Amino acid sequence: MEETKTIKKIKSIEHKIYKNNITNILINFKALTKFNSMKKIVSIVMLFCITILSAQDLSIDLLKNMNPRNIGPGGMSGRVTAIDVVHTNPDIMYVGTASGGLWKSTSGGVTWEPIFEKEATASIGAVAIQQSNPSVIWVGTGEGNPRNSLNGGYGVYRSLDGGKNWALMGLENTRHIHRVIVDPTNPDVVYVAAIGSPWGEHPERGVFKTIDGGKTWSKILFANNKTGAADLIMDPTNPNKLIATLWEHKRDPWFFNSGGVGSGLHITHDGGETWKKITEDEGFPSGNLGRIGVAIASNKPNVVYALVEAEKNALYRSNDGGFKWQKVNDKSSGRGSGGIGNRPFYYSEIYVDPQNENRVYSIYTYVNVSEDGGKSFNQLMPAYNVSNGVHPDHHAWWIHPTNGDFMIDGNDGGMNITKDGGKSWRFIGNLPVAQFYHINVDNETPYNVYGGMQDNGSWRGPAYTWRVQGIRNSYWQEISFGDGFDVVPDKEDSRYGWSMSQQGYVSRYDWKTGNNYYVRPTHPNPDVKLRFNWNSAINIDPFDNSTIYFGSQFVHKSTDKGLTWTIISDDLTTNDPEKLKQDESGGLTMDATGAENHCTILVIEPSVLEKDMLWASTDDGRVHYTTNGGTSWTDVTKNIKGLPAGSWIPQIKASNKNKGEALLIANDYRRFNYTPYAYRTKDYGQTWEGIVDANDVESYTLSIVEDLVEPNLMFLGTDDGLYVSINAGQSWTKWTEGFPTVSVKDLVIHPREHDLVIGTFGRAAWVLDDIRPLRAIAKNASILDESIKLFNAPTAYIAAYQEATGSRFGGDALYSGTNRGSGAILSYYAKINNQKSEDKKDDVTNDKDENEVKWDSLTLKIFDGERLIRTLKQKAPKESGIHKWTWNMDEAGVSGPSRTIQKQTREPSGSYVLPGEYKAILSYADQSSETFVTVKYDPRIETTTSYLKNSYDATKQIEALNKVTADAVKQLVESKTIAQNFQSDLKKLDKDAFKDPIEDSKTIIEKIDELIDIYLGKEDKRQGITSSSIVTVNDRINAAAFYANSRPSGLTSTETTLINHAKDAINSALNKTNAFFKNEWTAYQTKMKQLEASPFKEVKSFKLD
Repeated sequence: MEETKTIKKIKSIEHKIYKNNITNILINFKALTKFNSMKKIVSIVMLFCITILSAQDLSIDLLKNMNPRNIGPGGMSGRVTAIDVVHTNPDIMYVGTASGGLWKSTSGGVTWEPIFEKEATASIGAVAIQQSNPSVIWVGTGEGNPRNSLNGGYGVYRSLDGGKNWALMGLENTRHIHRVIVDPTNPDVVYVAAIGSPWGEHPERGVFKTIDGGKTWSKILFANNKTGAADLIMDPTNPNKLIATLWEHKRDPWFFNSGGVGSGLHITHDGGETWKKITEDEGFPSGNLGRIGVAIASNKPNVVYALVEAEKNALYRSNDGGFKWQKVNDKSSGRGSGGIGNRPFYYSEIYVDPQNENRVYSIYTYVNVSEDGGKSFNQLMPAYNVSNGVHPDHHAWWIHPTNGDFMIDGNDGGMNITKDGGKSWRFIGNLPVAQFYHINVDNETPYNVYGGMQDNGSWRGPAYTWRVQGIRNSYWQEISFGDGFDVVPDKEDSRYGWSMSQQGYVSRYDWKTGNNYYVRPTHPNPDVKLRFNWNSAINIDPFDNSTIYFGSQFVHKSTDKGLTWTIISDDLTTNDPEKLKQDESGGLTMDATGAENHCTILVIEPSVLEKDMLWASTDDGRVHYTTNGGTSWTDVTKNIKGLPAGSWIPQIKASNKNKGEALLIANDYRRFNYTPYAYRTKDYGQTWEGIVDANDVESYTLSIVEDLVEPNLMFLGTDDGLYVSINAGQSWTKWTEGFPTVSVKDLVIHPREHDLVIGTFGRAAWVLDDIRPLRAIAKNASILDESIKLFNAPTAYIAAYQEATGSRFGGDALYSGTNRGSGAILSYYAKINNQKSEDKKDDVTNDKDENEVKWDSLTLKIFDGERLIRTLKQKAPKESGIHKWTWNMDEAGVSGPSRTIQKQTREPSGSYVLPGEYKAILSYADQSSETFVTVKYDPRIETTTSYLKNSYDATKQIEALNKVTADAVKQLVESKTIAQNFQSDLKKLDKDAFKDPIEDSKTIIEKIDELIDIYLGKEDKRQGITSSSIVTVNDRINAAAFYANSRPSGLTSTETTLINHAKDAINSALNKTNAFFKNEWTAYQTKMKQLEASPFKEVKSFKLD
């Protein structure tokens, strides 16, 4: 015990050292003197000191220009949980999502902005506008429908400026809030219905009230630690009258139970001072109740509806404000579309048309509407087998208070708006809040991202695209139906692969044709029931592309891409019979969908270094490995110190550098334990080192990945966001620049392009382009002390860009994911010394030092071998950090002919370079850094090096023609300027005396204009769109360049002819130009030199008469 305390104390010291400074070592070191084994402790602490002195924490400020890109999709959105709209201006809408934050529209749903990016949670359970002052917004966090995939929250927030800034107002431990109501007569009075966490029993649930704008809260309705507030409504004519429903329920990883003595409907008429519970005496059903949804008719507040889960689920109605109730309908919908609804734990919400007390909406899997006060229901809008379907599984509903035809629907697929009472719906396709469980990539160019979404199938979309504009929804393809989970592309041909839906329904897909077929494993013994997790394990063997693995309670192996299977393990789970009662799950209403399947395998992870070496982990805390392809397995579960038995282990990542090494992610929030767990083993699981604790991150862990090259660089996904470590997990930095608070479920590093691909559960997919700068810093943190550092560059492609599909132009209502920029994108680190600039300002001397080192600009030079081909300059960044610079893979070019002469501040762009390797040197003051850039041609285009060289040579030839032309025109323009100056000056001196020279100047100017017109065309000053039938020299050059630049298959006679036409036109123009300068200009020049042009005039004498 004493030794354990010592270790914990040392770990505490280690953390403090990283977070503070080396001084803390001495302070905490003295505190250790009370422990035994002093010599051992001294050695450990000194080792920590050495490690810390050589390590360096990473400041997120240095990464603010390394923003991840959101690539979507937006067309397959995610679960919407809360909606509110400004009554006086319904174009202002607020939409809360299950795990994607809060979004705001000021355009009636055309455009959307995320406004809850940096808070502690992204899960929204309720949103309420203070309608008397719509700038005040209240948000209750933690979604209120306790599905197995729900996300938790962190209390109540308030904004006073329409969502620009937020303040946490308390109730952090409620975890899940389903309703917030602001008193319309007193905005300091706010009610919160906290449903609480389904995973645990805790007292922070029930109905809460503040009378001072959130400074303090009182719990005004509570039953027990398993009972939360499922619904809360206020009488629109009496703010002191509220109806609340309490719900006793409990979710375990393996079971769900709805119903208990704590459930019930309660009414208060004095703002929560006293409550009346409705019982069978008032017409409610007897016995234990479950979840209850409640709604009030605004036009007739005495009409109240309650959707009650009981021994017999039914809709009840009160016509006297809730004193007496009667059952009006007990037809359950089951899996169909009629009746009062289904699955009350997940839905159980009803709404009343504010202008018609008999029009009632039940939102559940579908949306049903009653026109007769709930006696009968019909489906409002279609879902499947139509071209205008609305996504099922509805969770949020809003009706305009004075216009019942204007409604907003929130469901598992996003949001829809109707303004004709539900006859037609507009889908909001630019809310990218998809919930990815897993993420994967292929190796195509450009490569694609794959993943499965909660309730929304499996998808494939581009990480970037060689098309103009961004990544549209139409570029994403759904490749299989159902809840989506892992997707594994076939390495031999990414047209094919394996995708998975719930309960082990794995398919072999063909994304081009949709010819998918099931390959779900079976057991040779018909009496053995296979248990598949909702999110089962699947993987591909790194040594054999035809071999895949799949997990039930056993490890299944297929060597023919899933057509046949063998079992290569015993049951690797605890096989606890108390956790195998999913067929009984649900409580009052059965809900045996497989979501609670337990004692199953979550992870099968093959080693890429060791054939037949596999890791396996389960949802009940077991970890095994095999080194002989499954002939025998070793259980290393008990070696993971500090991890609660039975924890959920969703990821193991085998090292690609060392045999027997792996990273492990575990979490235990499903048992009300939110501690983060992440471990590393280097000895096949015999020992495990914890690399994350509650001091490092803000929430529980979900995913992890180690860099494929540098072991010090690691990324961690948690329920609150993305973290990065550059010291192998000794310390972690949260990535807050350009990336929101959101659950990060999966992380993959692309092996060729070195991008970090991020699968979020609530904000779709993201790509952090080119992590090599972080890799370099992780390898050598002293880089951060250098003035300038140019990092290894990604391969750059000279690619052909297509127009967007579907429509030429985008639109504000169309989602467009952020595309990767074109060109060679170089990353560099600059350490900006602002003191140097200050010193320069303080220097009042006027002496100029030609050797002065200037820190105000950067210069990038590109070399082809020893030949300098491009020089680019830009101002130095204002702040230290990692920055980007794009070279467009061009050489220096020439300026074309022009009628004006301007000072060149930038080097003109020329032809594209040929594929090859180029050296880049970046200079900052007297410091420089270099790297190499590999340039490749578009792999989609068939061409050869010879063809490209021909086009390159032709382009260079045309540039030479252009330069000669530009030089000739420049000389003509300069000569014209001389003549114009002579003409102007002579007019000022004496236009009568110098009449002939002035006329000569005019003539020569006209002659020069005629020559310039040969090159550039006659200036046409007419109004409107003008044209000329005369083909100029410039036209000839441009035509030749246009054709030569677009010939990947080499030059043809067309280009040769056009180049010859240009040469002929240039030669003709140069002959005339040369003749002009030899004859007319020489004669004019001689006359002007002989001219006696004195500025003095004859003077007169003046006197008064």
